[in-house]
Amino acid sequence: MPLSIHRTSVSDPLARPLLDELAYEYSSRYGDDAEDLYRYPSAEFAPPGGAFLLLLEQGRPVAGGAYRRYDATTAELKRIWTHSAHRRKGLARRVLRVLEREAAERGYTRLYLTTGPRQPEAKGLYLAAGYRPLFDLSADPESIGPLPFEKHLEIPAP
Repeated sequence: MPLSIHRTSVSDPLARPLLDELAYEYSSRYGDDAEDLYRYPSAEFAPPGGAFLLLLEQGRPVAGGAYRRYDATTAELKRIWTHSAHRRKGLARRVLRVLEREAAERGYTRLYLTTGPRQPEAKGLYLAAGYRPLFDLSADPESIGPLPFEKHLEIPAP
């Protein structure tokens, strides 16, 4: 099925099923710790400093992700998620590539993110996509807490 990118906002009703499932996933893995989903106002994921996008299949969201301004040269990736019925198809990687490209086009030279210690699939995604872990990979993830990563971007030529 053809997929399309839909640039929107966190408050878009179309995003609700993905964000609800993400909140459930956080709660099931970490207890009641889904607060990160609500920590930032939706304006932080809006242009010009941020972005929020959905990957749609036949008009329905199957994956999504966002970034927000972290500092003058760094964007922080957040909420990269694939609906459970659509996993293992490379959709999160596709969302990640679009976010990377758009962040570079907006002048960011670095991406930063954290993922939870109980999300080995996310850790694997970021390592496979060339993100550098800012923690000891040989340590027990539970002893670290949030797992930070970074990736340096090349600004596209005009």
